[in-house]
Amino acid sequence: MRIQIFHVLVLCLLFFSVDVRAQEQESIPEEPEARLITRFPFKQYYGGVVVISARLSNYPDTLQFLLDTGSAGISLDTGTCIGLGIKLTPSDKIVRGLGASKNISFATDHTLHLPGLSVDSLDFHVNNYELISQVYGIQIDGIIGYSLLSRYIVQVDYDKEEIVIYTQGRFRYPRGGYMMKPNLTFIPVVPAPLRSGKRNVNHRYYFDTGAGMCLLLSTQFVKDSSLLVKRKVKVIPTEAQGLGGKMQMFITTVNEFRIGNYTFRNVPTYLFDDVTNITSYPSLGGMIGNDLLRRFNLTLNYARKEIHLLPNTHFRDQFDYSYTGLIIYLIDNRIEVTDVIRNSPAEKAGFKPGDLILAVNNNFTSNLQVYRDILKNIGTRPTLLLMRNGELMLKKLPIRSIL
Repeated sequence: MRIQIFHVLVLCLLFFSVDVRAQEQESIPEEPEARLITRFPFKQYYGGVVVISARLSNYPDTLQFLLDTGSAGISLDTGTCIGLGIKLTPSDKIVRGLGASKNISFATDHTLHLPGLSVDSLDFHVNNYELISQVYGIQIDGIIGYSLLSRYIVQVDYDKEEIVIYTQGRFRYPRGGYMMKPNLTFIPVVPAPLRSGKRNVNHRYYFDTGAGMCLLLSTQFVKDSSLLVKRKVKVIPTEAQGLGGKMQMFITTVNEFRIGNYTFRNVPTYLFDDVTNITSYPSLGGMIGNDLLRRFNLTLNYARKEIHLLPNTHFRDQFDYSYTGLIIYLIDNRIEVTDVIRNSPAEKAGFKPGDLILAVNNNFTSNLQVYRDILKNIGTRPTLLLMRNGELMLKKLPIRSIL
């Protein structure tokens, strides 16, 4: 009898539990299905970075913004704000970037007008992007990050060079690919293993579409992990750009790096002294940049803390191993040599800071990207027409590999 009573009680509890769960499910409204809002084109520049055209509030000018998952907000260029006459509000907040930390002002309560979508109530922090504009050879008016990405589901299609934006809700991802579940407060953080020589190291990295490189590691992480110990690999000095201006870095390669289910070998990797602790080491080892991420079509679903990766037609593109030691920017619509790395092919060929590049292989243009593409062809010796102190000269520049 006791056994029968026990069974009856268990059955009653089961039925009660099922009934309670059914009532709970009935009381929770079903999440609406994500709805397509808009789609529009973007342009890619050096390192695969994404540039979007948009307008701000009632200003008629078309502005150019970097799409940056490594940005914890949204921002405008100082010069752009001055040119448009935008009112700025000082603050005691600090923004950290490569090489420096700065107090920032805000342009508050503005609307960003994208093709087919207006996003209101945005507070833009203001920073000087003159150097970034010189690096990419175009005017960069601002950076779009978390403040917009957190409101929608955003797809970045590198095959079509198209942004697609949906409302939040139930979403059907593309078939195949890999679903990442990043740690996400403002900037996505993902785990990834890498191999250097015989060393295998698991760590976490920022997922950063605004970084025009494959992989960036802090030197302290590299040292503590012994990644370069006993490795017969080149470590070459170079220059990069951060919030604080130009800074010295080193470039090398790591044997293997894996993101999700996808493995990349001989990955070009920058090493930098993280003086502002932007990577929060030892919490993070560095960042994964867009020269690697552009090999996937991305679906960014911040509300669900999901990033879907789908290999695209660029997945097997060759990495850029070219090395000249020549640092060139677009300044006042002229392409100028701003630095020459010591003992590099460019220094040995006689290039000097301040040289103006008028042509490469008889190609006359002020399009910085065109020259950078020519200077990526390893094993070639392009001819550069220079202007130095009012004098024209021709110089050949051997292009070598960092491998």
